[in-house]
Amino acid sequence: MSVKFIAAFLALASFISHAGTKEAMTPEGLEYCTVCHGSQLKGNVNIGAPRLTGLSQWYVERQLNNFKNGIRGSHPEDATGEEMMRMVGNLSKQQLSDIAQWVTTTASEKPSASLVADVSEGEKLYQSCAACHGSNAEGNKAMGAPKLSGLNDWYILTQLNHFRLGIRGTKEKDIYGQQMKAASSVVTSEQDAANLAAYVHQLK
Repeated sequence: MSVKFIAAFLALASFISHAGTKEAMTPEGLEYCTVCHGSQLKGNVNIGAPRLTGLSQWYVERQLNNFKNGIRGSHPEDATGEEMMRMVGNLSKQQLSDIAQWVTTTASEKPSASLVADVSEGEKLYQSCAACHGSNAEGNKAMGAPKLSGLNDWYILTQLNHFRLGIRGTKEKDIYGQQMKAASSVVTSEQDAANLAAYVHQLK
């Protein structure tokens, strides 16, 4: 990690305190986030980097720490997760918290649908998800369940399959991941996952 990069983090708190708008510019030194996740963190399907805009600070921070501690991303079939582990491995807990806070200052349009699937079947599957994630996928911090509305449908599909196949949610310290793995038992196929992802994506 370069000296310039680390120094940028030390100045990040000052940036955040002056970021009075959702259109805040990328802080110097954090451009590496936008290289993969796109300008204003709108996502990049070509490299599997999801849209981050709209995610809660507490959830982003939890996932960054999970990557840092090998709770997420260490499975050999999780290539993008492994890359995230490398990206945050040398960052401090405070730096990860600062990044999570910065994410909440970004803004981007909700991504367009990319999946062709059966939304009505997805709605049936979502009934068991709503207890934690909310009827409109708005999320529930008390349950540790993130907001799903606004995520890329292809990313939701990928993560559902990761939970279904044991690529994610098997680590002992990943309490919420284990809960999701258990809950994803209703998703028994790739088509189920696509139907569910398509339904979640169209929620407002």
